[in-house]
Amino acid sequence: MKQINNTNKLSLLSVIAPGFLLAATGVGAGDLAIASIAGSHLGLTVLWAVVIGGLLKFILTEGLTRWQLVTGQTFLEGVAHRLGHIVGWLFLPYLLLWSFFVGSALMSACGITLHAMIPIFNDAANGKIFFGILSSLIGLGLVLVGGFRLFEKVMGICIGIMFITVVVTALLLWPGTKEVVSGLVIPVIPDAKGLGISWTVALIGGVGGTLTILCYGYWIREIGRKGTEAIKISRIDLAVGYSMTILFGLAMVIIGSTIEIEGRGANLLIALAESLEKPLGIWGRWLFLIGAFSAIFSSLLGVWQAVPYLFADIWSLFIKRTNQTSSKNITKSMPYRVYLLAIALIPMLGLLMSFKEVQKLYAVIGAIFIPILAVALLILNGKRAWMGKFTNRPLTIIMLLATLAFFGAMAWMKWMM
Repeated sequence: MKQINNTNKLSLLSVIAPGFLLAATGVGAGDLAIASIAGSHLGLTVLWAVVIGGLLKFILTEGLTRWQLVTGQTFLEGVAHRLGHIVGWLFLPYLLLWSFFVGSALMSACGITLHAMIPIFNDAANGKIFFGILSSLIGLGLVLVGGFRLFEKVMGICIGIMFITVVVTALLLWPGTKEVVSGLVIPVIPDAKGLGISWTVALIGGVGGTLTILCYGYWIREIGRKGTEAIKISRIDLAVGYSMTILFGLAMVIIGSTIEIEGRGANLLIALAESLEKPLGIWGRWLFLIGAFSAIFSSLLGVWQAVPYLFADIWSLFIKRTNQTSSKNITKSMPYRVYLLAIALIPMLGLLMSFKEVQKLYAVIGAIFIPILAVALLILNGKRAWMGKFTNRPLTIIMLLATLAFFGAMAWMKWMM
């Protein structure tokens, strides 16, 4: 495959395509459900958390990308070779737990949204289960049959629909410029019946994805992007992708803040859509539902396609103990396909759980990964012997340390409550 190193020969679309995939994968269930619920419970005062979440994810993903482009190794390869195999064995149970909850959350969100659009069941819980399973199987089929190229095309369509419809909905419900600016620049965590801290951390964890940021490295491998000359291209790509992510998250908090979500369980997103029908009319309800489903299904498709890369890497590096993984034909390998089937089928059991609790567990578990990744990047990207002149800059070190301090403070505050 032709390498992408010469910026003069690149079209804008080829530069930002992996960032779009990252944005589409990260802003599904996390931004839609968590941001809207947090907005409903906490209001506009937590808009700053969306920006912080997006910026933290940019710093982390840039660090991962810089490591890969300098060393030629994925993050997991670097962990295996530099930090030892014990780290991989500690990461595996986390990956399994995360996969179950994120898979269940995405299926639940797809099922609920489709039931709201096609209410063929009297009970919303039954609609969630049926449409959730159907969405998972369709995503599985697209990944198995279409490969990376079809995945790119379907994701591109979903990105356009979700971005336009959700942002337009937020503009139609605009609560006031003064209130929005205040929520952006003044960091406040409302008590909200003792749930303010957990929902704020969940919001930061949900914005832009968590474990899925590791998948960016595999996507740039798919398009042949490698070498230190591609670092600048990837930074532009990531800046565009995370700008979209932040804007989408802000839109969802604004939407949630304008209405009171009284639904519980499987009725939650339906209640949200019905609440929007009052100020916007029936077409506003459909506008939101179409954008919501596009966001959620693109996230599901992204997770189904990309997370098996991680397991295939773990299988090769920590179980078989081979020296290096290969991106060539990795999607045809047995570990990749087994994990793809597992993540598309096993989390169906989670459809029997409360939608709201699954979403919250998914985001909080994902947020735990962020400080762990920050520590790893401080170590891996901090040694000149490994990174040369591309070691962490002082500002990057400060941001990574701030990430650790923030999540440590949130954990302490939650513990003291």
